[in-house]
Amino acid sequence: MLRSIIICLFLVPFLAKAQTDLLILKKGGGQVQTYTTGSELMMETVYHQWFHGIITEMRHDSVFLNGLPFHYKEIATIKRAHVNFANTVLAAGMMVTGGGIVVLGAVNGAYRGDKSKDWYTHSGIITSGALLVGGFLLTKTRSRKYAIGRKFTLDYLTLNPAKTGHS
Repeated sequence: MLRSIIICLFLVPFLAKAQTDLLILKKGGGQVQTYTTGSELMMETVYHQWFHGIITEMRHDSVFLNGLPFHYKEIATIKRAHVNFANTVLAAGMMVTGGGIVVLGAVNGAYRGDKSKDWYTHSGIITSGALLVGGFLLTKTRSRKYAIGRKFTLDYLTLNPAKTGHS
């Protein structure tokens, strides 16, 4: 039993993969995001095409997105999704509530037989408008685009120098 464990421990280094290269998104020298094999990436190329997928491999300054190779300098924009409670559920709830205030004012006014100019109060209009606009603005925080160029840079870090040779 001990021999089989020792043999397994000696075989693990032969079966294990070395570290993969890194793709680093930087802003003014500071790191914003790091991508490696297995990371999800949404990018626009310099040819104005959007691609979304998993990085399957990184070698020779190329990023393989779902098996398609791209040189890292062909990436013009990276889009990061930032989905949370505030910009999904809360934003939708705010917009539904704002719309509900508008509909409720119209239904109540029609039910009471009021003139259409008397259906809404100033506070109802302000409240519904604030909820609709606030919810809409929260939905705009779901993703952020990083245009590679002046403000953001993309660096390719080779961690395994044996892979840098061209084959």
